Amino acid sequence: MRTFIQGLALVALSAVYTLGANAEDSRAEPVIYVLAGALLDVESGKTLRDQAMIIIGDRISKIGSIPEVKRPSGSTLIDLSDFTVLPGLIDAHTHLNGNPNLHGYRALEVSAARTAIYGVIGAKATLMAGFTTVRNVGAAHYADVALRDAIEAGEIIGPRMKVSGPSLGMTGGHCDSNLLPPRFEQRSQGVADGPWAVRAKVRKNVKYGVDLIKFCATGGVLSKGTEVGAVQYTLEEMIALVDEAHAHGRKVAAHAHGTEGIKRAIRAGVDSVEHVSLIDEEGLLLATMAGTALVMDIYVDDYIIAQGELAGILPESLEKSRQVATNMRENLRRAHEAGANIVFGTDSGVYPHGDNAIQFSYMIRFGMSPLDAIRSSTLKAAVLLDMATDVGLIAPGYFADLIAVDGNPLLDITLLEDVQVVVKGGRVIKGLELR
Repeated sequence: MRTFIQGLALVALSAVYTLGANAEDSRAEPVIYVLAGALLDVESGKTLRDQAMIIIGDRISKIGSIPEVKRPSGSTLIDLSDFTVLPGLIDAHTHLNGNPNLHGYRALEVSAARTAIYGVIGAKATLMAGFTTVRNVGAAHYADVALRDAIEAGEIIGPRMKVSGPSLGMTGGHCDSNLLPPRFEQRSQGVADGPWAVRAKVRKNVKYGVDLIKFCATGGVLSKGTEVGAVQYTLEEMIALVDEAHAHGRKVAAHAHGTEGIKRAIRAGVDSVEHVSLIDEEGLLLATMAGTALVMDIYVDDYIIAQGELAGILPESLEKSRQVATNMRENLRRAHEAGANIVFGTDSGVYPHGDNAIQFSYMIRFGMSPLDAIRSSTLKAAVLLDMATDVGLIAPGYFADLIAVDGNPLLDITLLEDVQVVVKGGRVIKGLELR
């Protein structure tokens, strides 16, 4: 009897191993073989000809010349022999949940549920434009947290996201809502005054799943009743905010147009300053010494001035946009010449999602080379997002996030405005049929 029972046990154990092996086979990661007629190595700046890579699952396994990297048996082919291949682009200043047609008083009609729906639309348009990773800096109701999670779960398509949730700011500041009269007592979700209230608001955002903290250090263009150059938050409040965020492993982005607010934010230890319109020589020196990322959205003002009235942007905001546009662009030139850490960010959501790459031409017009502009949206942006070992480069171990254009973007940067093929994590999102 004992021998019989032992025999049954061995049969059962064998069946378990067999089932396990079959399950393992069914879970085998897909293997993809990519041919690239030209491949831009953004790190070296070299364009490599006739390259091949192997993708296993969602990451690059091997890359080299076609003779060196043979096609694995049974692999799927992505043939980009007629294209130039680059890493997926990164936009470090987006508002995917924003609708560019609903500014000013029109924004008051938007519900939390509608904001989430706008996010689905914005995420798809951004990814189809070749931006496979974004940093979303400011969204009410934690709509960007939900959007990020839905994308990661595969429920909708969109870029990889780092999100901030509601932006922090002082009462009546740019990150507050100042559109309604006092009887409504309207207040934005991120409003906090004083160091301990600011710390509490950081903790709340962390509790609800944000990847970074965004706050307003000065007035802004699109808010009612604020001056772009006016400082918002004391240095004490900023230091408390940054200290609390860093204690929780979150980086800090500071909205700042004004000269003094920019310097105060850098002294407080922020990781990036957004807009940076009125930075002076001292501010540039502080930024370069600290390595603070400067995210300068130098295209969006043209859109605001040309189309803003139709989108409901307030007359005072149109005037403020005219004030900062020229300054910001000349300061981008100065920042680049000073060796500052310039990272690509556009303020998408103010203008239509998917038009992000228009900004590259502006960056070149105001002093950057095509390679420097592309690096600002790949290598440098990846570092700011704490993703430097995952995105921003085509190399073994990195996510297989690729874009392809019909020509050489180092000779014609506008090619990035019409990306032909988008691959995210080894999955073709736009372009070619697999075979």
